[in-house]
Amino acid sequence: MMSSSMSRTVVLLTLAAVLLVATIMTTTGNMITYAHAAEEEDAAAAAAADTKHEEENKEPEIDMTNRKLAREAPKDNFDVKSHFEWGTYYDPKSIFCGKFDCYGILGFDYESFDKIKPDKKIITKRYRALSRYWHPDKSKHPEAKERFVKLARAYEVLTKEETRKEYDMMRYNQELYFQKYGSDVMFTFAPKSDTIIVLLFVLALINGFVYFAQYNRWKKVCDRLAKAATEDWNASQGGSSESKALRTKAVKVMEHENGEDTDGATNGTATSKSTTTSKHKTGGSSKGGGKLTSKEKKQLLNDTLRPFITKLAYEIEDFGAGFHKPTMKDLALIKMAIFPLHLVQGTVWQVLYLVRRIQKLPLSDAEKLVLTERAVGHVMWEFSSEEEKTQLVSKELWTLKNLAEWNEEREFAKLSKSEQKQYKLMMKHQKQN
Repeated sequence: MMSSSMSRTVVLLTLAAVLLVATIMTTTGNMITYAHAAEEEDAAAAAAADTKHEEENKEPEIDMTNRKLAREAPKDNFDVKSHFEWGTYYDPKSIFCGKFDCYGILGFDYESFDKIKPDKKIITKRYRALSRYWHPDKSKHPEAKERFVKLARAYEVLTKEETRKEYDMMRYNQELYFQKYGSDVMFTFAPKSDTIIVLLFVLALINGFVYFAQYNRWKKVCDRLAKAATEDWNASQGGSSESKALRTKAVKVMEHENGEDTDGATNGTATSKSTTTSKHKTGGSSKGGGKLTSKEKKQLLNDTLRPFITKLAYEIEDFGAGFHKPTMKDLALIKMAIFPLHLVQGTVWQVLYLVRRIQKLPLSDAEKLVLTERAVGHVMWEFSSEEEKTQLVSKELWTLKNLAEWNEEREFAKLSKSEQKQYKLMMKHQKQN
């Protein structure tokens, strides 16, 4: 009985165990199924969300039938070999490309730009083409090195955005250039002519001017002397011993040419025959048809003597006091070379003169000559004869009082006889009062 009970118990326990295992396996299978279903649902939801997002961000389709063709990039027909014009730009301090236009260096014309300006790509292309052509190792052109350097600078300026913007802005705004890079900009001009040629031309011009100025001075003295001799001026009219001597010499020459005896020829009777001869030649006569008056005779004689006197006056090459016919010594170049010598000589004389005055020594003969020349003037001193120079020195004109008296005597000598009488009466009246 007891064994059968135990057998039942074992069978029941075995059945219970089998049921428990079956239950556990069923529950586990359901759980796995539910997990797979949840994963599939999540995947489906994610896929739906992605599809929606793609539809929202999807670009609209382009209708290719109505689409316009894109504009083709313009071709660059730039000729590297024929590009020599670089244009100009105001850049005295060489901040950019100096006196040349950076665009022009690379073959661009700034004035032809409309809304489209060359971009970095086309600038680089131009730069490479030009730099290959102008490279000093490849080009034999004498300016190859300079052009190669300028090309590099132009490329640097135009490929940097800030530099290019500033370059374009300052093209027509020089005031902005002054404000940024200083107002002390100075214009400089490079010499385009040979300096030696210009210097020689200037020297030739100066020498020519000095030569003709000297000739004009000499000619004026000739004309004045000829006039004084022809019209037979006295001292009060401006005549001199030279003009008297010139007139007398002209009379002798005229009489000699007319075949007359010149012994004792003067302005009077010895020339009457010449005057009469000249009268018959010219057909001249007095107003009344009779004999000529003394005034008419003198005028006729003067007219006859004029060509002889003028010729003789122009034969005098040196009148003294620097009034001479121009020579090589009158050229400015020679004068400039001699000037230091005269300056040294004058300085030495002045120093020695002051030393002698300090020592209170009497004036030497050489000092008297120099002081007298300074008092009367170089021109008058040169025109004076040796006898007249001796008289001037004896008057001690370096003293102001003596010089004033001498000037009064000269002015008095210029007066006519009637004027001299009046002057004497006036001075006498002043002394009495």
